[in-house]
Amino acid sequence: MANPTTAKADVEKLRVNEKKWTKTLMATGWSAFPNILIEKQRALGLDALDMNIIIHLVQYWWLPENLPHPSVETIAKAINVTPRTIQKRIKALEELGLIKREERRHTQVGSITNRYNFEGLIEAAKPYAVEKLAEMKKAAEAKKDRLERKKPRLVVDNA
Repeated sequence: MANPTTAKADVEKLRVNEKKWTKTLMATGWSAFPNILIEKQRALGLDALDMNIIIHLVQYWWLPENLPHPSVETIAKAINVTPRTIQKRIKALEELGLIKREERRHTQVGSITNRYNFEGLIEAAKPYAVEKLAEMKKAAEAKKDRLERKKPRLVVDNA
């Protein structure tokens, strides 16, 4: 059974996103994507095409145990490149250790779409996330200190 507090928070997030993106766009589906991957794409060795491929793959990743598995042709068509370009870029992402492609043999002469695992990308991004969290904590503490210094102190002389 779902936690009512969590469900209410999820509904509120959706409403906020609907205010930003419109109800119509949000009704077509949406994906969670960590900001740190966008912020640190260069440091992770990702170019614009790599990011586009990763974002496209992520839209098919709904549950942790059900890895995304769109066809190369589907990705290529969506981002207006050739299937061969997608194959080359996925191979490069594999070589960087960011994506792991899991072949799924269907028969001895063919296969079904590959699954894509993001464990390498997640591990590569974690140090940046830890660094960012530390920066955020430090900024929150500095803000709290500034607000404390600005609070008026009530001085009562009971003498």
